[in-house]
Amino acid sequence: MFNLKRVKNFDPTLYLVTDQMLAKGRPVEFIVEQAAKGGATMVQLREKDCSTLDFVNLAILIKKLLDSYHIPLIINDRLDVALASDADGLHIGQEDMPYTIARKILGKNKIIGLSVENIEQAKVADEFDVDYIGLSPVFVTGTKPELTNSLGLEGVRRIASFSKHCMVAIGGIHAKNAAEVLKAGANGLAVVSAIVSADDPMKATREIRQEIDKFKTAGKSEPG
Repeated sequence: MFNLKRVKNFDPTLYLVTDQMLAKGRPVEFIVEQAAKGGATMVQLREKDCSTLDFVNLAILIKKLLDSYHIPLIINDRLDVALASDADGLHIGQEDMPYTIARKILGKNKIIGLSVENIEQAKVADEFDVDYIGLSPVFVTGTKPELTNSLGLEGVRRIASFSKHCMVAIGGIHAKNAAEVLKAGANGLAVVSAIVSADDPMKATREIRQEIDKFKTAGKSEPG
């Protein structure tokens, strides 16, 4: 049965992760607003190839936009940008700012997510009070070419069997496989190219959200 874990003030149901390189020349703010209108519940601003100034300015712009939709903004990797833009949270990888230091600097009220790429990392993450873990990648994807080994659905199931954390799955997720990833135990789905590269990002977001909602509705109708 689907069990949506809610932590603090965020809903991990459909989590857009931006990538300017995949946006087909369209502004990030356009993609974000289309996704918000289509049913995204969280947004992570992930910009690897821009200056700190441009990143901060973009984060401030996106934060203002998302506030009008009551959707939290998460900054990828950059603690300084999260602070400068007063973002709602930070997402860190295994080789980024250590979680304990990030939490000390950001405070207890900000959202912090941590990427985990295997079973052992997920077990270590249980020692931390992170707000969610990002299971990465569920399927091999071009947006993370450095990650050649995928967790697969079995990996999601294994982590779901012991993890105390809200789990957001990422990597090769789209409307056609959304339900099976949720069935494996993910609490939310993070999507990059299926939304960012779509000809119609709002429609693409809506289609994924419809599959999620359909799965949740079916789960609620199951006995027990």
